[in-house]
Amino acid sequence: MTKFDAVRLRKTILDMAFAGSTVHIGCAFSIVELLAVLYRSHLRFDANDPRSARRDYMVLSKGHGVMAQYACLHEIGWLAAQDIARYFGNGTHLKGLADTHVPGIEVTSGSLGHGLSVGVGLALGAKRKKTEQMCYALVGDGELNEGPIWEAALFAAQFKLDNLVVIVDVNGFQAMGSTDEVMGLGDIAAKFAAFDFDTMSIDGHDEAAIGAAYQQFKNQKNGRPKALIAKTVKGKGVSFMEHDNIWHYTRLTPQTYEAAVSELGGQQ
Repeated sequence: MTKFDAVRLRKTILDMAFAGSTVHIGCAFSIVELLAVLYRSHLRFDANDPRSARRDYMVLSKGHGVMAQYACLHEIGWLAAQDIARYFGNGTHLKGLADTHVPGIEVTSGSLGHGLSVGVGLALGAKRKKTEQMCYALVGDGELNEGPIWEAALFAAQFKLDNLVVIVDVNGFQAMGSTDEVMGLGDIAAKFAAFDFDTMSIDGHDEAAIGAAYQQFKNQKNGRPKALIAKTVKGKGVSFMEHDNIWHYTRLTPQTYEAAVSELGGQQ
């Protein structure tokens, strides 16, 4: 079976959400392919040492989607089956938002808008050390409402951080509604281009397109930071969750868990 298989990752997310009776399923589902391709083929890491000094950085600025990253860390072996089964339970170290106490998590996030600034700092450090390390920072489209995002973008361009790839999860929703309802974003690619980023827009669930974009950006050593604008579906993979923002905060019942797992072709 393919390492970092998208269906298996979504099943792990469902297992965590059901075990912990917790939320943020839809926003984890929308980034599964973006993370799967990155971890499978492009992110450099040492499977035996999540803190290896030579690793590339994966900064999850939209920390509420952390179950998708936890599922990837489980694939590597940094999280055990017991960690998944005890997600969000008493005594677990797996919280509902990204936390650096977990091996493989680079930034404590969830207070939106701050993760990208940390990613910019990591990219700058790698540049100054001449280590060739890449930094990938995944942000949500609703997160672009935050001013620190654009301060970080200005900084990245000023310091020519061509080892920084900002991945924008454009699923069209944030916690309280659609991005158009809350604060329209207009042409996101044009905005990043105006900040001197190389930009590319893709289908965020097309693994071939995602992989090609990552490779192209890694090869472009031209002094310009990168922005990958990924059009995604919130709740992707389970029909009754797709495009339905209720699954930002809705918890699984035994019935909806069984139905979702069945759609993914798995067993409870």
